[in-house]
Amino acid sequence: MTRRGLGEFEQQVVLTLLHLGGEAYSIPLVLEMEERSGRPVSQAAVYIALRRLEDKGLLASRMEDAADSGTGRERRYFRVLPEGVELVRDARATMDRFWAGLDDTLEQA
Repeated sequence: MTRRGLGEFEQQVVLTLLHLGGEAYSIPLVLEMEERSGRPVSQAAVYIALRRLEDKGLLASRMEDAADSGTGRERRYFRVLPEGVELVRDARATMDRFWAGLDDTLEQA
C-alpha cells in the first residue's frame, strides 16, 4: 500500500468506526456520524468512503448472513485495521502541529 493521507471525511469514518468498537455496518455508522457532527450524512457517501478505505488496506469487511442479521438481509461489516489506526494517529499528530501555539492568536482574533 502506498502511504497516503486521509481526507477529512475518511478520517471521520475511521474515527466513528473506532467509537463504535472498531466494527460496524453502514447504518449505525451514518447515525453515529450524524450525532457527532450535528448534520446530515449521506449513506451513499459513507459507503463509498468505506469501500475506498478498504481498497487502501485500512479497513476489512465481512458479510453477515441474512439469517444471522435478524433482518433477513445480508449486512457488510467494516473493521478498522491497524494501518487505519496508524493513519488517523498520524493525521491527528499533523493537525496538532498546525494548532500548536495558536490559542492566544485565536482568542485575540
